[in-house]
Amino acid sequence: MGIEKIVADEKLKEYCELQKETNSRSKRSRRRQKKMSAVQKLYETCKEVFASGGTGVVPPESDIERLKSILDTMTEKDVGLRPNMPYFRKKTDDPVNNITYLQVHECDKFSIGIFCLPPSGAIPLHNHPGMTVFSKLLFGTVHVKSYDWVKDDVPGNTIADSNHLDIKHPKLQLAKVKVNSEFTAPCNTSILYPADGGNMHCFTAVTACAVLDVLGPPYSDPNGRHCTYYLDFPFSSHAVDGVTVPEEETEGHAWLQERDYPEDFRMVGKVYSGPRIVEN
Repeated sequence: MGIEKIVADEKLKEYCELQKETNSRSKRSRRRQKKMSAVQKLYETCKEVFASGGTGVVPPESDIERLKSILDTMTEKDVGLRPNMPYFRKKTDDPVNNITYLQVHECDKFSIGIFCLPPSGAIPLHNHPGMTVFSKLLFGTVHVKSYDWVKDDVPGNTIADSNHLDIKHPKLQLAKVKVNSEFTAPCNTSILYPADGGNMHCFTAVTACAVLDVLGPPYSDPNGRHCTYYLDFPFSSHAVDGVTVPEEETEGHAWLQERDYPEDFRMVGKVYSGPRIVEN
């Protein structure tokens, strides 16, 4: 009986010690979660959402909503930005449209970055081939215009009126306007997809503003995800054989034409100095 009691006491002691250690780990885990920055939460969620992603792969709706819910609550404070920083001041003596880009994280599955736009600063019309893109306005007011390709491509693209066209890239493609509106923070995150949602878009700052972008997967020339810039023309400005659009919808359509990298646009990379991401 004495030996049995000693064994029972030892097991009880081991069980109590195990419970103390488990409770301690649980408390430490809860403390880590409470201390985790919004940027770290964003990074951890992106790792899960885009883990099996690739060109043209759209995450499940539940994952999209999970990532969107984190972005929806974020502001400039979560990434260490202030509206009075030099990034957001327009240089009146510089004819070039300078936009600052802060790279928060990039890997082969996704990228997280911040575009800092001074008043009247603009990111020209460009595409996101094979990507799912989340854009969150952190502060300020921005005008967004976006397009999706019309599914039935233009037969022959025969141009009757070539005024103002870039003769190096003569082909016109028909696109439909998805968004043409101003947004003021706080507002919900916008999402575009590989084939819809406004895959081609441009930003124009009404006031100084910052846009947090998540791309999955990121741009990659070797993998065919090259950023292409476009000129856009009203539908009525060009006559193209074989194309008909109902008169009441002409304002919602436009011709897009590829262009070289805009000479008056400069993306200036700066070091991100907000809360750090701990990679694991």
